[in-house]
Amino acid sequence: MSPLPLAFYARPALEVARDLLGTLLVVEGVNGRRVGRIVEVEAYLGEQDLASHSSKGLTARTEVMFGPAGRAYVYLIYGMHHCFNVVTDAEGVGAAVLVRALEPVEGLSPGERTDGPGRLCRVLGLNLNHNRQRLDSDGLHLLSGAPVPEALVERGPRIGVEYAGAWAAEPFRLWVRGSGHVSRFVSRRPRRRP
Repeated sequence: MSPLPLAFYARPALEVARDLLGTLLVVEGVNGRRVGRIVEVEAYLGEQDLASHSSKGLTARTEVMFGPAGRAYVYLIYGMHHCFNVVTDAEGVGAAVLVRALEPVEGLSPGERTDGPGRLCRVLGLNLNHNRQRLDSDGLHLLSGAPVPEALVERGPRIGVEYAGAWAAEPFRLWVRGSGHVSRFVSRRPRRRP
C-alpha cells in the first residue's frame, strides 16, 4: 500500500481530522515496524483558534505548523511527553491535527497502551527527531484503513485547553465510539463546578 498523498492533508483541519479516523499510522525504526489504527484526534484550526499553538503566531516551535501540509509536528509537553500532530490546510494557516489514540495493529504487544498522545508516542518511538518529517517517508507515514462510518464518529470538546475560552468548548475532538483505546471516558453531561 502507498502512503496517503500529501494532498490528503492540504485541507481544513476538521476535514482531515474526520478522515484520519481509521487510517493506519506506520513508524519504522530501531524497534522495527509499528502500526496503529487512529481512533481519536483533535483538530486545531490555526491562529484564530486560541487552543492552538499557532495562536501565538509564527515562532521557532510553530513554524512547521505554518509550512506545507503533510508534515509531522512533534513537540514535548511537561518536559516528558511527546505529542504527534499532522500539519494540515494551506501554507500560512497554522493548522494541525493531534493524534490522541491508536488501536494496536502490528508490532505492538497487547500490554502497550496507546490511549493518549504521550503513550502512543512512547510506544511507537515518536520523538522530536520526527518533527517536520514528511508523512509520506519510508520511516513515518499513514496508510488508508477501514473507513469509519459516520454513525460511529463521536465529537466533543478537546482535552486540556480550558485556557482557550469559548474555543475550549468547540467539538473539535473526534473519536470512534466503542473503541477501547480512546484516551479518556467522555460524559455526555457537562461538568459542574463545585
